[in-house]
Amino acid sequence: MLFPEVLVLVRGAGDLATGVIYRLHLAGFPVVATETPQPMVVRRTVSFAQAVYDHEYAVEGVTATRVDSVEEARHMAARGALPILPCPQDEVIAELQPVVLVDARMLKRTDAAALTQARLVIGLGPGFHAGVNCHAAIETNRGHHLGRVLWKGATQADTGLPGSILGHRETRLLRAPVAGVFWPAVDFGDHVDEGDVVGVVEAEEEHEVRSRLAGVVRGLLYPGLQVEAGTKIGDVDPRDDPQAIYTISDKSLAIGGAVLTAVLTWLKRTSGIQHRSDAEPSP
Repeated sequence: MLFPEVLVLVRGAGDLATGVIYRLHLAGFPVVATETPQPMVVRRTVSFAQAVYDHEYAVEGVTATRVDSVEEARHMAARGALPILPCPQDEVIAELQPVVLVDARMLKRTDAAALTQARLVIGLGPGFHAGVNCHAAIETNRGHHLGRVLWKGATQADTGLPGSILGHRETRLLRAPVAGVFWPAVDFGDHVDEGDVVGVVEAEEEHEVRSRLAGVVRGLLYPGLQVEAGTKIGDVDPRDDPQAIYTISDKSLAIGGAVLTAVLTWLKRTSGIQHRSDAEPSP
């Protein structure tokens, strides 16, 4: 482990957070991730949050393990393993005392984090303003600025629009028609056509959820979760490549790389290390 003294706490372990956790873990940082007791994660095949349900879950060769105490998480991270703690409360921060805190929950609120929570606080996406509620903010909106590290200023506001894939935005998402309990009728990687039933939401009666386009099932909520009307419960990828659903997305890796850059930049600044081109010329 290259940076054993730089403990990183990542809040959230969904698909975007997984890109962050993956990059930091491979770079040699001890990482602890927190999640909710029942993660509402759609792209579970590429989310370390799945370890909350399965006890262990691997993404691209990196295995996360569910733990049930802060001490267990601390010891596991120190050994170079990757613990997932299903305890989202703020008190975990005070108990763990991380050097770096990454808020990857995508809550899209201005009160999600505070500068006092760690020596370096990094916020992902809408709601974060560098110098106000975090030290560094990471742009998560697709486009020219995706993955940029902001040491001053705010990230772009929430557009409310899902990313476009082959021209499809909202139509590729699966949403609950009513409040109730979600049960999938398909599995990850299955091909579906427009109009196919992909699941049901049980309320007073069963309400079918149908795909609005043809493609491969890329996202599904965990079976048996309670959902509200309009909740995103899955998505269909029109590119129809079943292998792609088991690898971390380009967006997640870009954001993970941005967080890694922010941490290394901060370490360089605080340790006084300079690049050769920045230093005084050698005699």
